[in-house]
Amino acid sequence: MLKFIIIFLFLASCASREEVLYLQDASQKAKGTINYQASFIQPNDILKINIYSSNPLSTIPYNRGLSQGTMQSNDIETMKIDGYIVDFNYSINFPVLGVIDTRNMTTLKLANHIKVKLIEGGHLTDPNVNVRLLNSKITILGEVNKPGTYNFTEQNITLLQALGYAGDLTINGKRDDVLIMREVNGIRRVTHIDLTSADFMKGSYYLLKSNDVIIVNPNNPKVKSAGFIGNVGSLATIVSLVLSVTILLTR
Repeated sequence: MLKFIIIFLFLASCASREEVLYLQDASQKAKGTINYQASFIQPNDILKINIYSSNPLSTIPYNRGLSQGTMQSNDIETMKIDGYIVDFNYSINFPVLGVIDTRNMTTLKLANHIKVKLIEGGHLTDPNVNVRLLNSKITILGEVNKPGTYNFTEQNITLLQALGYAGDLTINGKRDDVLIMREVNGIRRVTHIDLTSADFMKGSYYLLKSNDVIIVNPNNPKVKSAGFIGNVGSLATIVSLVLSVTILLTR
């Protein structure tokens, strides 16, 4: 009887090879062209916008920091203070030009839009505009070793890179059904990713976008153990109790 109980508890807490290994079909499906895509600007994004010209003095009214008599810094946190926060109407209030709508724009499109407004408005004749997103971040929750929110400075990071920031999935993470929640222009979408197959590397969620949320749910053995035996300590307690009862009954 005791033998069967121990075997049952062991099997209930085991994950199969197919549930644990990543990209099991990588040799057949991992090859392909990566489609890099810039993210649309979203509310609460912080933008660093710099205007350059052959006459630096003429750009001072259009550059935050310089227009306030302070030195520009390369420190991200300092740049955020002088950055432009996109409001819930997708707009920013830009010096001289006034309110600018950023809806359906990437940072590159916004840079071109500001450049056109500067030229057509007779403000500058040869402006060069640079727009950078300062607070790119992703949030990773659930069965990973280091859940939390992570900032990144690259234009794009992959899903696997993001999971690397979080210290990889735990052995209890459900690798064949990772959830990614993404908001684009006020519309929330949730997709399911199977990390055991390389198919997701060809889709639009291989490269993450700022503000994506990744949720790794527990796998079946973890769910079963949470409701039945909980953890290794609980398992040891149950086995000890069974042994004690067995010894008493067999005396």
